[in-house]
Amino acid sequence: MHTLAAVCRTTGGQFTLETLKIDEPRVNEILIKVVGTGICHTDLGMRDSPDRVPKPIVLGHEGAGIVVKTGKHVTKVKPGDHVVMTFNSCGHCASCYQSDATYCAELVRRNFSGQREDGTTALSDGQAPVHSHFFAQSAFSTYAICSERNAVAVRQDIPIERLGPLGCGIQTGAGAVINSLQVPPGSSIGIFGTGSVGLAAVIASKISGAGTIIAVDTNSNRLEVARALGATHTINPLEDDLFTSIKNTLPGGLNFALDTSGNLDIIHDAIAHLSPRGVCGLINTAKGADLRANIFQMVVGGRSIKGIHQGDSIPEIFIPQMIDMYVQGKFPFDKLITYYELADINNAIADMERGKTIKPVILMPQSVTTA
Repeated sequence: MHTLAAVCRTTGGQFTLETLKIDEPRVNEILIKVVGTGICHTDLGMRDSPDRVPKPIVLGHEGAGIVVKTGKHVTKVKPGDHVVMTFNSCGHCASCYQSDATYCAELVRRNFSGQREDGTTALSDGQAPVHSHFFAQSAFSTYAICSERNAVAVRQDIPIERLGPLGCGIQTGAGAVINSLQVPPGSSIGIFGTGSVGLAAVIASKISGAGTIIAVDTNSNRLEVARALGATHTINPLEDDLFTSIKNTLPGGLNFALDTSGNLDIIHDAIAHLSPRGVCGLINTAKGADLRANIFQMVVGGRSIKGIHQGDSIPEIFIPQMIDMYVQGKFPFDKLITYYELADINNAIADMERGKTIKPVILMPQSVTTA
């Protein structure tokens, strides 16, 4: 079989559209006809990093599509099922056994190695292997091989191309509020950064019944979107002093802070402006930087800092829940999406990087032959 894919061959370079050979699925794998794939900042981080993933590689980890073929050991889905692909996990470490697969002991190897556990790839260009299995999917491609563990079957009455971002970015932002922080009705939350992750958190905060939802960003257009989606207050730090504005609104401090920016100064000040027993959730890895905090303030106020990965989600449960909330009109994540054709992937990335587009979703050409 062959697939049309956007290949990342050089660090920081543009993606090139290439026809690649794709393997048949192995016993625990699934062949997916990809319909739509969201672009996430993690894809760009891997493109720009010289050593986080091997190259050439097909990236893309917010894929959604239709099952074409399954390996003989797969029982979770069948041909014709609609699926959202999410992160991969091992299934046998302590975290996985406790339904905490977001903190799988083998998370890095199974999502960023660019290969199967035995070192093979599912893709080649006719002369040499092309790295695959990014998040066990490499979904910037018309066809993808995923594992049984990271395929989530979803209802078929929603356009499948709309659902890919639920596998990572939207799941992360919404899950951070609903699963990780468990924001209760009437509480206050400050959300620092209103990209797709932050705006998903805004929507989830409204669903959770938060009384005060403060959205912070330097992009005024995104702050308008945040207000439309449920933010009660918005602050542009380029126009107003950020933490003076927060203190004027909430003299007692924030019950919750959620950082998606990775800006260490903002994180430090957000922690300093937590209410007693307040919690600061960290989503952005800030490229592995160290964080300082005042221990006295943390101890006497019972404040805490919580690292959050993939919204502490159990994807098989949370992704269908988000879709149900969307159908009920409570979770309008589709308002964040702009669609692009696969051939325009580099333009989509450029629009995302300059803040023109919040969540680009790449539509795959459906007439591509697999012969």
